[in-house]
Amino acid sequence: MDGERILGRMGALELIRAAGGPERAAGGGPAAADDDPGLLDAYSRAVVSVVETIGPAVVGVRAVGRRAARRPGGNRPEGGQGSGFLFAPDGFALTNSHVVQGSREFEVSFSEGRTTSASVVGDDPDTDAAVLRVDGDGLPAVTLGNSAGLRVGQLVVAIGSPFGFQSTVTTGVVSAVGRTLRSVTGRLIDEVVQTDAALNPGNSGGPLVDSRGEVVGINTAVILPAQGICFAVGINTVKSVVGQLLRHGRVRRGYLGVAGQNVPLHGGSVRRHELSATGGVLVQSVESGGPADRAGLQVGDIVVAFDGEPVGGIDDLHRILLEERIGRRMEVAVLRHGRKRMLEVTPGESPGR
Repeated sequence: MDGERILGRMGALELIRAAGGPERAAGGGPAAADDDPGLLDAYSRAVVSVVETIGPAVVGVRAVGRRAARRPGGNRPEGGQGSGFLFAPDGFALTNSHVVQGSREFEVSFSEGRTTSASVVGDDPDTDAAVLRVDGDGLPAVTLGNSAGLRVGQLVVAIGSPFGFQSTVTTGVVSAVGRTLRSVTGRLIDEVVQTDAALNPGNSGGPLVDSRGEVVGINTAVILPAQGICFAVGINTVKSVVGQLLRHGRVRRGYLGVAGQNVPLHGGSVRRHELSATGGVLVQSVESGGPADRAGLQVGDIVVAFDGEPVGGIDDLHRILLEERIGRRMEVAVLRHGRKRMLEVTPGESPGR
């Protein structure tokens, strides 16, 4: 019986070879397998087109002059390495903030092998974005797309320099949209794109690109030891900070001068005061002479709204305290001993790092 099965399989293979390809479906139509080469060609053409469009603007990024621990058995300091991409022909490039930490001067390498120097214009650890100024003019530049329009399952391409291998291309799909990641500063990065395009150390700062050849994210993180769980900061989030990085070298954010923690609210308080959120920020300390102190906030107050927007936790407060609210007088709603009170506060500018 086993011999008959083996001969049967061999006979089928011979028939397929003699026919010059896959078996035909009943009625003379091609089987589904007949379409595979065409589908593969279309997929390949899309990826090749993206690489040809974006590839020249993608650079490897390597820190120079970084003070770091020496490699065991060697005498050369380890430098920071990552990827980046030019978004303006006069030499401005985007990368990750964590790629540029510890150094201000860098060497960037292009796909054709040319290298040049670059310096940091500014960086924002809260969104893990940084802008570099690359020496040169008339340089190739990418087109920034719209990460809000991404759909789960669509094709994306990642280009970068993992482990120093210049211009490495990987492909995948958008696995999820609207994710959040905690930055090194403790703030949440919103609208993060999850992808299964393979990323490795050195891909950080490189572009995540859609099939139109538009950059939709900056590759930033992987989950280890998981496979195929990678993240990119949505390009719309990055666009919102690039202008400030170019103007100020950092992102200006407001601050109140309080320390707090997230707390749930009693259901009765939520209903009685018609609150939109079921949580708030419990004030644990107030900086003497700071904006919150001048406004009359006290330890034990629970912040539940700010400038008309509900505050369900510290992350909501961070989202609200943007540049445009610095120096503006506005109302903050707090619960004090179970009663709702409205105070006026003028946020100051966060001193940053």
